[in-house]
Amino acid sequence: MKSIIERIERGHFWKFNGGIHPPEQKFLTKDKPIRTLDLPKQLVLPLQQHIGEMGELLVQVGDKVLKGQALTRHHKAMALPIHAPTSGTISAIKPSVIAHPSGLTGPCLFLTPDGEDKWLERTPCEDFYSLPRDVIINKIANAGIAGMGGAGFPTHFKVNIKPVINYLIINAAECEPYITADDLLIREQSSTIVEGIK
Repeated sequence: MKSIIERIERGHFWKFNGGIHPPEQKFLTKDKPIRTLDLPKQLVLPLQQHIGEMGELLVQVGDKVLKGQALTRHHKAMALPIHAPTSGTISAIKPSVIAHPSGLTGPCLFLTPDGEDKWLERTPCEDFYSLPRDVIINKIANAGIAGMGGAGFPTHFKVNIKPVINYLIINAAECEPYITADDLLIREQSSTIVEGIK
């Protein structure tokens, strides 16, 4: 058997051509509307949700929280806060299996929803064009926005560079044969997506 380097140089790494091409099954869901799921009895929130450091905890067991409330505080450039996805009570803070291919455990907050889904008071900005760049970057950081790729890279870190940008590419391509979520999201929430792009 030839070495890996020799196979790469010959452009023939494997004995077969191409890869697996499963048939697309998008017809199963492409016309089914997006709907809201009922709240579960308990939510498990990993404290480490991005490539940076875990934030400092702002809550403890027994605390009542509101939807959108920061549960951790970021204190370093590569750290992000996490927020309560609904209102309820912090029922535990302990290691739990996280949603990661490794199957490893990580520190997690356990939130028991109260069923009210009550928001923290919000103060939306009506004209973000009027805000200075550093204020916008800070808002992105405080919102805990991270990339959806494997690393979960903090977005405020990426947008705080000053390159010359000529084009903005919006990747809405669906990579899996069954996925139709991007297509439906674009059809149902196009105006919101355009606002996000702006």
